Amino acid sequence: MNESELTPARIVAELDRYVVGQGEAKRAVAVAMRNRWRRQQVEGDLREEISPKNIIMIGPTGVGKTEIARRLARLAKAPFVKVEASKFTEVGYVGRDVDSIVRDLVEVSVKLVRDEEAGKVRARAKDAAEERLLDLLLPRAGGRGFTDRPGEPTTGGGGDATREKLRAMLRDGKLDDREVEVELADDSNPLMSVLGGQPGIDENALSGLKDMLGSFGRKTKRQKLRVPAAWRALTELEVDKLIDQEATTREAIRRAENAGIVFIDEIDKIATKAERHGADVSREGVQRDLLPIVEGSTVTTKYGPVKTDHVLFIAAGAFHMAKPSDLIPELQGRFPIRVELTPLTAADFVRILTEPTNALTRQYAALLATDQITIEWTAEAIDELATIAADVNQRTHDIGARRLHTVLERLLDDLLFNAPDIGRQTIPLTRAYVRERLGALVADEDLARYIL
Repeated sequence: MNESELTPARIVAELDRYVVGQGEAKRAVAVAMRNRWRRQQVEGDLREEISPKNIIMIGPTGVGKTEIARRLARLAKAPFVKVEASKFTEVGYVGRDVDSIVRDLVEVSVKLVRDEEAGKVRARAKDAAEERLLDLLLPRAGGRGFTDRPGEPTTGGGGDATREKLRAMLRDGKLDDREVEVELADDSNPLMSVLGGQPGIDENALSGLKDMLGSFGRKTKRQKLRVPAAWRALTELEVDKLIDQEATTREAIRRAENAGIVFIDEIDKIATKAERHGADVSREGVQRDLLPIVEGSTVTTKYGPVKTDHVLFIAAGAFHMAKPSDLIPELQGRFPIRVELTPLTAADFVRILTEPTNALTRQYAALLATDQITIEWTAEAIDELATIAADVNQRTHDIGARRLHTVLERLLDDLLFNAPDIGRQTIPLTRAYVRERLGALVADEDLARYIL
């Protein structure tokens, strides 16, 4: 879908395919995404003055906060990283540096663009790799010749007729058991292996050192591989040759700066009360370290400087013990849009189990189908599952839709284990089946607390 076609209504419709409910949050991210496209259409200096309206999602765990952000990024083909605010510490303490958020975003962007460019040249790369593989199997001149069967005498040199015969066999998979020796890049470095295992070594400094050492010339190593693996490895080498690395890097930086999405989870964990003391001081320090990134600054990465002025930040938290107003005022001001996500009910669970394209019921049906088992979900069984999940959430800890994963695993545990030995058959999943498998667990509250 073209970016100009991603109207807010269409974005919400696409998100509806994967996330049930939470209409307010979907509308907020849809408008934010459309505003990014609108900004690109603005001409003149005003374009640079239009900054993204960052969002705070407020709601309990498992209600769709992360999934909305992740699906939004995938829909827009935008670089996306998820970080947990509680993993960062104030500068000067042991912990991740907030600049690593931007470095990670650029890495994701580079991979995204590289994969897109690779898709455009892969057919040519595969053809070139095929020629290299044929050269290894049958040198053009001065070779040992070729035999249809390993261990038999060779039947001549590397003539065109023999080469074409070999090509046909290669494409038909008749040479898959052969081994060839290929020359591949050797990225291993004993020094990096030693440093990587040491406590207190900063991961970003380590990455920079690795890049610097690599710039002095990459080593290669010869490795024996079976033909299919060699073909894949040679194809990737040819892809790298065909891709314009400098143009790819420029586009990756441009996309990270103008389309990047950073999802900061657990932001409530670094919120502080008015009376600051002890750990609260460190939490405020993390907020102040995050502030320049969110406000807009330039971060040095191994691909070059990257500006964060137009990166969209989506923060999320349950805010059980704290409130958004407990964040420092400067950071609050950078998140002008607040949306509250509602807890999920049994009715929501029924929809989650049936409506989304990737519904869990469809996932488990597909898994069991690989063992020739067809499971048929009845509406009554799904109602019972939804009721049980909602009940357990209410009596223990409310973990939202994640409870469905636990309940379904427990329900289908025996079937998943025994499926390879059962043989082809169709198994209807009824309310009685659900109650038989889960009824005793739900009735025993202590057991449910540990197992469900």
